[in-house]
Amino acid sequence: MKVSGTYTLPVAPERAYQILQDPAVLAQAMPGCESLEKIGPDEYRMKMKVILAGLSGAFEGKVRITDQVSPSSFRLIVEGSGRVGFLKGDGLLKLSPRDDNTEVSYEGDAQVGGTMAAVGQRLIDGTAKMMIKKFFDKLAALAR
Repeated sequence: MKVSGTYTLPVAPERAYQILQDPAVLAQAMPGCESLEKIGPDEYRMKMKVILAGLSGAFEGKVRITDQVSPSSFRLIVEGSGRVGFLKGDGLLKLSPRDDNTEVSYEGDAQVGGTMAAVGQRLIDGTAKMMIKKFFDKLAALAR
């Protein structure tokens, strides 16, 4: 599944870049995230709960930040698995100044497998878009 879009954060690019890599902020902004703990340079252990069309389950996995070009871009690599399936994602985030704000554009690929994949691609696409919007809305609120 391909994901892409843009979102405007109400802070300068340097601040946006900083908060997008702050595990405490990310843990608060990610829907369903229960913990995000640093386990190495630019690598984090993640625990989250996912609810999708009546399926719910706990996931454990890792988040890695690579290809960093401060304050303009970086790549996020996410891998997780749980009782109801697995997810893998790889996305490039680009930050551009827009007046006193930052436009964040993202594009990437996500794979979902196991029982979760059985609910159907359209439902997964819609849920992914909703979760991304919730993430950026919460991130914008936390950035202020």
